[in-house]
Amino acid sequence: MDTSAKARRAAPLQTPTDLGSDATRDIAAALTGLLADVFALYLKTKNFHWHMSGPHFRDYHLMLDEQGDQIFAATDAIAERARKVGGNTLRSIGHIRRLQRIADNDADFVTPQDMLAELGEDNRQLILFLREVHGVCEEYNDVATTSLIEVWIDEAERRSWFLYEATRGVN
Repeated sequence: MDTSAKARRAAPLQTPTDLGSDATRDIAAALTGLLADVFALYLKTKNFHWHMSGPHFRDYHLMLDEQGDQIFAATDAIAERARKVGGNTLRSIGHIRRLQRIADNDADFVTPQDMLAELGEDNRQLILFLREVHGVCEEYNDVATTSLIEVWIDEAERRSWFLYEATRGVN
């Protein structure tokens, strides 16, 4: 194998890892799909943050801003994990669109309660996706990624809890 600088510059992206080619393929693919969902949830959260209205505007607006920041903070770590294990990740908005499982909401108007309920459901759906990716990583003994995912599950559970409580008892 040619290890010269010229050969390394011309070679495809190949981050060295001890996880093996099957692990690289499966973990990177799972993380890339997860990343598409996280970007979709981030944008929906910001959409609802920007279009919030009503008597609880300030509280909901600030809560969604905080949640959006938390969701966005995970994106770089997810993408970098895919690269650290030797894989590739998202390259464009179109790539996100092809992979995302969290549905967009392009409605002209959504009531505040419907916004919060929809985001609560989306966060619960994300928790399921996170658990699936965790299982893939466990299969290959990728403890670094499983540790990160456990934190993201906890964060998504907290967001889901807050959204649920904000909609309780509302007619």
